[in-house]
Amino acid sequence: MMITTSINIRLIHKSYLREPEGTELGRKIISESVRLIDELGFEHFTFRKLAAEIDSAEASVYRYFENKHKLLVYLVSCYWAWLDYSVTFRIQNIDDPRERLTRAIAALTTAGKAGDPVADYMDESRLYRIVMAESTKVYHTKEVDSENKEGYFMEFKHLCNRLARMAQDINPDYPYPHALMSTVLEAAHQQVFFAQHLPSLTEIGDTKHLKGETTAFLTHLVFSAIEPTRPNTTA
Repeated sequence: MMITTSINIRLIHKSYLREPEGTELGRKIISESVRLIDELGFEHFTFRKLAAEIDSAEASVYRYFENKHKLLVYLVSCYWAWLDYSVTFRIQNIDDPRERLTRAIAALTTAGKAGDPVADYMDESRLYRIVMAESTKVYHTKEVDSENKEGYFMEFKHLCNRLARMAQDINPDYPYPHALMSTVLEAAHQQVFFAQHLPSLTEIGDTKHLKGETTAFLTHLVFSAIEPTRPNTTA
């Protein structure tokens, strides 16, 4: 089911100096940064280039974000917050724990489709590609411990915790629910990236059905881990 209305995302950390959603310029900064990072890559993206695109002074961008790393944290956090909402939407009123988890995995692997807007000023397809290509740069830094203490990764951890609880609802004795689900969250994007760019690293290769194959793989992985003695019929 497609979700056709956007939501207001409020992050609980301060990766920004001024909340961008609250002003027209802030929303323009987010919209154009998503486009530029997707087109140029994070390494080649700069606030100077962004300012030129939005016809504003570079200093105005710095009033919202201290640096481009914190801008990337904001964008990726918005994505995880949206995905958490999407999972919640898809599992509501589902009582069977196996069906809930199956639907949650499908939500992870089918994110980024047109018609699933993160916000009306964000291109969700571009944001998905940014997460797929750049999201590990958010926490693979020397500042990860201090930023973790400041709550920069709460959206990611909250979603991981939600999925881990779903696994425990099926098998309370499974010893690695968070390790499994953090792996699944990364693999949901990583396997698609590998299929597109490093195909020898994955068996997922049908370019027309990448997300469907990824859904099948991760469903098999999860249920084989938490229910190893039960025949897997979910994939």
